[in-house]
Order: sequence, then structure tokens, then C-alpha cells
Amino acid sequence: MQRSKQYLIDDLSIQESWRLFKIMSEIVDGFENLSDIGPAVSVFGSARVKPEDKLYQQTEELSKKLSEAGYSVITGGGPGLMEAGNKGAFENGGESIGLHIHLPMEQHNNPYMNVKSEFRYFFIRKLMFIKYAMAYVALPGGYGTLDELSEALVLIQTHRIKPFPIVLFGVDFWSGLIDWFKNQMVTNGFCNEEDLDLFMVTDDIDVVVNHIKKHVII
Repeated sequence: MQRSKQYLIDDLSIQESWRLFKIMSEIVDGFENLSDIGPAVSVFGSARVKPEDKLYQQTEELSKKLSEAGYSVITGGGPGLMEAGNKGAFENGGESIGLHIHLPMEQHNNPYMNVKSEFRYFFIRKLMFIKYAMAYVALPGGYGTLDELSEALVLIQTHRIKPFPIVLFGVDFWSGLIDWFKNQMVTNGFCNEEDLDLFMVTDDIDVVVNHIKKHVII
């Protein structure tokens, strides 16, 4: 009778064992590529926003002001709001970092980076966003943006990392989600009301920068 494979380690094939070495190698490469960057802000948002869009231009301006305040800017290194985030820092002479993920629907790099790291695994890329960021700015986006935002919120909520500023930029975009947090998660006891204090929401670029400067002194 075939023995039941109860645990993940029981089901590791040779191929899966080699994948562990690839994972470790990717983590080490990320640490080496990013170890010398300055105090950084991770900026998330949609890859689908075009340069002529107001939100793209706002993101570029936000990144420029973060750079002027002395912060490096980290994005996913792709197009859309990631490009705008890199561009604002890069063209201002600041440090612009891209953490590029390889996808089946290949997402091209943007040209506005002076530090770049390549990833195949989303969870390693998210580790780098967390490890090297002193603040987060979440711009309007899709599932990827929500994933990256949720990662930071849950790690701070559970005291796995030190609290840092999390700013949601775009009141109209985020208000429905925040109402759901209040009306469903808090009302039903799935999280505490004070957990809503882990982030702030604004439409004002200067408010974002000043909030980060207040909490992340460099």
C-alpha cells in the first residue's frame, strides 16, 4: 500500500528540490543588488495607466518630491504607474529602483532605473519590497497592488515587522474598500477598529511626502 504523503516535505521531488536552490539564489541576488540603496519608499500601482493620464503625472510628481526629500523610490520596474514612479526619481537625479517580475504575459522594463533586480517568484519580490522600504505608497491598481498592500498591512498588524507609514493615494479609488473594511471586517469582529489606523488616505501629494518625512527621518 502506498504511504500517504501527509507533509509537504514528503512530496519533494528532485525537480522541486532544485527549485529550492533557485529560490535561495534569487533571495541572495536580491539582497546583493539592493543592500546599498538609501532610505526608500516603495510605490505601487497599475501597469495599465498611460503617460497622458492625470494619475501618471501625479505619480511622477510624487516620486520627484520623494526624491527631493532624500528618499530612494522602489517600484515594480514595469510600465504605467511603476514607470511614472521611477521616472520622477530618475529624472530628478535620485535613486530609482525597479524590482522586475517575469510574467507569462511579458511585462517590459521601463527605462528609468539606475538599480534593477529581476525576479521569477512573487513572494521573493514582495520580501524585497518590505525589507528595503521605510514607507509604502499604494496608488490605484489591480490585484497585484492589493496583494502588495495586504502583505504590508498584515505584517504590521501581526507585529512581524516594525510599523511604517502606509499611504493610500486616491480617495475616490480607495474609499469603497475602506468602507468595506469598516462595515464588514470591523463590524463583524474580523479586525479591530484601531487596525484602520495602520494607513492614511489622501489626494494631496504634499500630504504624502510630509507624512513620510514626519515618520521616516533621514
